[in-house]
Amino acid sequence: MTDTRRRVKVYTLNEDRQWDDRGTGHVSSSYVERLKGMSLLVRAESDGSLLLESKINPNTAYQKQQDTLIVWSEAENYDLALSFQEKAGCDEIWEKICQVQGKDPSVDITQELVDESEEDHFDDMSSPGLELPPCELSRLEEVAELVASSLPSPLRREKLALALENEGYIRKLLELFRVCEDLENREGLHHLYDIIKGIFLLNRTALFEVMFSEECIMDVIGCLEFDPSLPQPRRHREFLTTTARFKEVIPISDPELRQKIHQTYRVQYIQDMVLPTPSVFEENMLSTLHSFIFFNKVEIVGMLQDDEKFLTELFAQLTDEATDDDKRHELVNFLKEFCAFSQTLQPQNRDAFFKTLSNMGILPALEVILGMDDVQVRGAATDIFSYLVEYNPSMVREFVMQESQQNDDDILLINLIIEHMICDTDPELGGAVQLMGLLRTLVDPENMLATANKTEKTEFLSFFYKHCMHVLSAPLLANTTEEKPSKGNNEDDFQTCQLLALIVELLTFCVEHHTYHIKNYIINKDILRRVLVLTASQHAFLALCALRFMRKIIGLKDEFYNRYIMRNFLFEPVVKAFLNNGSRYNLINSAIIEMFEYVRVEDVKSLTAHIIENYWKALEDVDYVQTFKGLKLRYEQQRERQDNPKLDSMRSILRNHRFRRDARTLEDEEEMWFNTDEEDLEDGEAVVPSDKMKNDEDLMDPISKFMERKKLKDSDEKEVLSGKGSLSGRQSPSFKLSFSSSPKASLSSPPSASLHPGSPGSPSSPGSGARNSPPTAAVTTKGGLVGLVDYPDDDDEEDEDEEDADSKEESPPLSKKSKLSS
Repeated sequence: MTDTRRRVKVYTLNEDRQWDDRGTGHVSSSYVERLKGMSLLVRAESDGSLLLESKINPNTAYQKQQDTLIVWSEAENYDLALSFQEKAGCDEIWEKICQVQGKDPSVDITQELVDESEEDHFDDMSSPGLELPPCELSRLEEVAELVASSLPSPLRREKLALALENEGYIRKLLELFRVCEDLENREGLHHLYDIIKGIFLLNRTALFEVMFSEECIMDVIGCLEFDPSLPQPRRHREFLTTTARFKEVIPISDPELRQKIHQTYRVQYIQDMVLPTPSVFEENMLSTLHSFIFFNKVEIVGMLQDDEKFLTELFAQLTDEATDDDKRHELVNFLKEFCAFSQTLQPQNRDAFFKTLSNMGILPALEVILGMDDVQVRGAATDIFSYLVEYNPSMVREFVMQESQQNDDDILLINLIIEHMICDTDPELGGAVQLMGLLRTLVDPENMLATANKTEKTEFLSFFYKHCMHVLSAPLLANTTEEKPSKGNNEDDFQTCQLLALIVELLTFCVEHHTYHIKNYIINKDILRRVLVLTASQHAFLALCALRFMRKIIGLKDEFYNRYIMRNFLFEPVVKAFLNNGSRYNLINSAIIEMFEYVRVEDVKSLTAHIIENYWKALEDVDYVQTFKGLKLRYEQQRERQDNPKLDSMRSILRNHRFRRDARTLEDEEEMWFNTDEEDLEDGEAVVPSDKMKNDEDLMDPISKFMERKKLKDSDEKEVLSGKGSLSGRQSPSFKLSFSSSPKASLSSPPSASLHPGSPGSPSSPGSGARNSPPTAAVTTKGGLVGLVDYPDDDDEEDEDEEDADSKEESPPLSKKSKLSS
């Protein structure tokens, strides 16, 4: 199939100056003998028919728009356009066109504005250029047609723009508009609407300067009120002159600045409200209008920034207690809009802007504003604060650390932010969510600076945990004094639960990023116990937040945290939540099982022992996952090593030999195997070279002692796996190793069916009568051959320890030379 990069739509411009879709196909460029040159070919994707065959003429002006559009004129009244599906395809064809014409592909128009091919239709550019009809009422229709016919061609647009500039034609048109409006000449007003709209699409800054001047802009807006497609004219001028009012919260002494603000507001209004939504082909034609507004805003910010008297007065009135509420509200909204304008600045200009605001005292002013009771004023101040934090969090951190040396904790800026978050009256806590995001940015070590003489991370985090953390955690501590959340357990107190969830999420972030600061705070204030109270909440999202907090702590595998958890039995609320959840298969069930599974897979020994010793009775009946039985198995293996350090060291030696697989070792083992007399081997025995063996007595003594102790414990142990002793696809955590005078070694799953040395397995036992053969690790039972499954998520070394204990056989005389497979 043809590459989608070359997929295009072919458009032609009709007599009504509307683009007609001629079909969809795939474009290519190749030499066409009939046309004697490189040509653009478009074949329909439906039947392969030829939609377009256009020779790339060296003098034709091709224009690339919006990265996916190529437009050109083939004749005076025949304009074409290719709309590409992908930018890459447009770039390829554009390079071909530029290659034929010898142009740089980086240009958007392939021909200079003066082109010989246009001289048949227009005079030379050095001459007076395009001649416009006289600006008279009777000629308006002719002017409108001329403007419409010039828009598709870049060259004609350029000549029309020059003619409009040189002859002062726009002012003449606006005089005609006033005449038509006085005479209520609706036809003339409709023609003027088309003309002014067309002049906008010429995309010329020089024309915009004239149209947006103080004396012309309202008449331009008036022309655009009379859209021919609407039954009644719009009332844009009435809105701008009567409804929209310019408020000078601080008197602006500079007339140029005041005029620039008026102009920018009106031009923005034209762009957003007056001009119709541009079509896909017109959108790029208004780029200069966007730029005009953009640079006006940059100029306004710069002029205000340079007016020190204005800014000084602004901040003085903001912080003055005598300022009335309405005035302060206007001042804060002005400052908010001022900061919003700054987002249009280039990075270096934005640096200077915020540095100026900082020098003028914006942060102390915000501190005063945030302490006020007016909710709207505080909301606007929060938006301003967010601009500052997103721009330069280090500047905010430096300010709050300096003020902490002079002020009480209650009036610190960060504590004010935390209090507003806690006291947010919005039922959905929209403001609290915004403020929590700002706090997270401030306490994030990733954006903190580290210099040679000081570390911002150390200084700020020490400050935050000393002066602010108690304010943040106060709602959590207040609502978790009992075993259940004081308020969070009520179905109707959703707002409190949302707030607690936000606080716990931020604490979870701190656990991940703050290491010892948060560790000291959690352990000293017993925060984890308080958070786990929330697992009893009826709001699942809050219980899950608490579980995420504990899971993040366990994931650190920090023994300080582990000892704290074990000392305070903090798995108890988790187990209770698991049991209270019952058999429901939901997020809480999965989150708790995943937590225990992590402890098992990562083999966190201290937590494994703690869980099994304290909560095994409650969890042993959970058999729809193997997590808890796996934890029990880990626990048994740990106890085995603790009871038999000599056996553990012997196994590590054997493992070291087993895992060494260099070529020399393999050759030695193979030679030993083939040199061994088969008669010396009992059925099921394997061989290891004698130089790798320890003395028999050294090997058998710890195993025999272990089996004696194990046998004494058997009567007190409960059955670990359900299924009445069958292996059921998973190794039992309590396999017994027994040495028999019989050549058959016995494996017994249930503790109650363990075999005594010297006695053959009971025929009725499902696990008895098993025989191991060296090539395969399998157990033969009455039911047939059952493989000992090696689960990949179990620790490899632990599995091999079990297989070693389960697969060793002894020949009939115990004193006979034992041979173990390597």
